[in-house]
Amino acid sequence: MEIWAPPGIAWERDNVGLQIGDANTEVTGVLAALEITPEIIKEALQKKCNLIITHHPLIFKPLQNLTPKSFSGKLALDIARNGLHLYAAHTNLDFTRDGVNFVLGQKLNLQNTAFLYQEGGTTKKVAVFVPVDYVEQVTNAMTDAGAGIIGDYEGCSFQTRGTGTFRPLEGAQPFSGDVGKLQHEDEVRIEMIVPKWKTQAVVQAMSDAHPYDEVAYDIYPNEAVDPKYGAGVIGTLPESQPIDDFIQFVKNTLKVPTIRWAQGSADTVSRVVVCGGSGSDLVPIALQKKADAFVTADIKYHAFHEARGIIHLIDAGHYETEIWILDAIMNRLKKKFADTRTEFYRTEITTNPIHYS
Repeated sequence: MEIWAPPGIAWERDNVGLQIGDANTEVTGVLAALEITPEIIKEALQKKCNLIITHHPLIFKPLQNLTPKSFSGKLALDIARNGLHLYAAHTNLDFTRDGVNFVLGQKLNLQNTAFLYQEGGTTKKVAVFVPVDYVEQVTNAMTDAGAGIIGDYEGCSFQTRGTGTFRPLEGAQPFSGDVGKLQHEDEVRIEMIVPKWKTQAVVQAMSDAHPYDEVAYDIYPNEAVDPKYGAGVIGTLPESQPIDDFIQFVKNTLKVPTIRWAQGSADTVSRVVVCGGSGSDLVPIALQKKADAFVTADIKYHAFHEARGIIHLIDAGHYETEIWILDAIMNRLKKKFADTRTEFYRTEITTNPIHYS
């Protein structure tokens, strides 16, 4: 899950990862659900699953106590008492390629999909100076720790040859040269991109593989955009549709009994933005990208007013725009662990608390 949707790309105020349980426990069965409810706990026990993976975290804000008097406290206690484990992948699963928004775009038959918005700051650059004979050893260690991945390429580095100088002081144990004498060493500067959440692990691996007792290295901030992460998805329909037809298509496809929407300016819909869950903050960017329609959820009254006559703003329901990610989770995990006896299940329970009448 964390290779696909690293916790480090989650919204800074989000709470993702293992929320309840012991990471050293062997997984016997996995149940995927949008959120945790008493019914989901019961289903996990019936299916003999000791790990529940949800999109919505149970523990989002700091808990003041852990008692059955609160909804989240009772659920947390029930999970722990029954020996279950709870893992949440929330905004990190929203912001990753092939995550919530790409799955929603695929469900609505969008083509040529891409992130609506991307920003830098998810990576750093690590540069280290290595004697020539140890370049491959150090580079491989950094790569194994997660450095050097750019898009669909791995092992990416830039190497520059030069001369390093140092004078070992009393007490030093130099790899080459003598204490008190200036040493000139043929070295290579290795530069590699590193996800910011893996920086410490990469530096540790680099230091362990490096022959020097004191390693010279630099860590730089990097504002380059990582192509694997972003917010929202934009794409095009196979054929333009009248807005009324598109609304009906969304209702039928996402199985939404009722849709709230504001009418935009285009008579037909071709270019569409999607964002599962609460995505109306992305409306200004959707306008910049000249989208005809925006499918999301949790839209406020005034946001509908601002969209009138400009973009078809469609609220298709929080649950209804996110539930499809469960199939993607199951398909990915089943493929990854096909050679194990672990069983994987998508919940059969509807956890949507909203009723339509």
